[in-house]
Amino acid sequence: MRRFLSYKEYDFDSLSLKLRSFLLTSWKRIPILDRWIWGQLLPPLVFAIAAFTVVSLSVGVMFELVRKIVESGLPIQSALQILVLRLPSFLVISFPMAMLMSSLITYSRLSTNSELKALRSIGISTTRMIIPALILGLFMTGLTFIFNDSIVPSSNRNAEYIFRTSLGKSIASEKGKDIIYSKKALNSSVNSKGLTHLFYAKEFNEGEMIDVTVLDYSVPNSTQILLAKKANWNEPKQKWEFKKGNILYFVEIKDGSVTNLKFDKHLYKLDSGPKRIGELPKDANEMTVKEALIAEKLYKEVGNIKEARRIRVRIQEKFTLPIACIVFCLIGASLGAKPNLQTNISQGFGLSVVLIFFYYALSFFFSALGVKGALIPLFAAWSPVIISLFCGVFLLREASR
Repeated sequence: MRRFLSYKEYDFDSLSLKLRSFLLTSWKRIPILDRWIWGQLLPPLVFAIAAFTVVSLSVGVMFELVRKIVESGLPIQSALQILVLRLPSFLVISFPMAMLMSSLITYSRLSTNSELKALRSIGISTTRMIIPALILGLFMTGLTFIFNDSIVPSSNRNAEYIFRTSLGKSIASEKGKDIIYSKKALNSSVNSKGLTHLFYAKEFNEGEMIDVTVLDYSVPNSTQILLAKKANWNEPKQKWEFKKGNILYFVEIKDGSVTNLKFDKHLYKLDSGPKRIGELPKDANEMTVKEALIAEKLYKEVGNIKEARRIRVRIQEKFTLPIACIVFCLIGASLGAKPNLQTNISQGFGLSVVLIFFYYALSFFFSALGVKGALIPLFAAWSPVIISLFCGVFLLREASR
């Protein structure tokens, strides 16, 4: 008996066939040269990603997890979960390096086999040969950005959560040290210091401030110093609740008087700025671009210029890290396409490591200058990319001769 498809089944199958037909037609419209070069690039790219990821993951995480399993009794299941969750952060590092190695090895092999020479003999320029690699580098740039901004921050936080809970440690999702918060005066004429409050806590752990000092200049001609062992943000009352401390009042009069009051609990009117500062991740790798922009704005509001400048540099580096895929691809392909350059896998790996070392050393140098304030954050973050692009263009010109 003949089986008739329902309307929904027929519609789904028809859509699937149309989609496959569209993809196949679109793929055939791509020039054969591009498809051929992509076919040559993809196998070494996959190999390079695997190689760099395994090496970096082993050095960065695996050895530490094995030590924790043996010494601290970390469950093997938890260690495997942590390893998987930390994998995206190492993939992000591997993608640019893999683009360098795969493009260098691929174009060097094609040059050694005289295939690039044959393409030149029919009028195809070196630049045209490298365009497919740059398109692949552009795709890897987008993939790296998605991983770095959307996947890595949450996976790192989850890995830390599993690690601490598996070892029986307190879950300190909110933690930080040396919390500094300053609140400026709306009217600078209120006092000569230009601010009303200066808040400092030695540590912020699990929503609680430890060893707190508050300088209050809000009342003219007087200074109030509040010292407390602990402090918590009281959400219903929108005030800080200080525990076990002293309040010192200094009144600026001729004889100078000081009042000292002890307390077990004291409600203090100040906004939640210190809590928001304490909740910020110290490592920019645990922030998305959106979270980093919020952090920068908060640091600027409280007057922490140095930390705001550091965050601005890290925000720019969120973009320069993915761009390194295109930069490394250009350098690797241009260097590999040079005539009479013979590079096998081991030589390509070694040369890639050297080039990567110089690039990241340059990035670290300019990043440090940006954080210190010697260079503006935009210039500090993008200088290594611009310098490397100039080097890549120079190598491409040399290979085109």
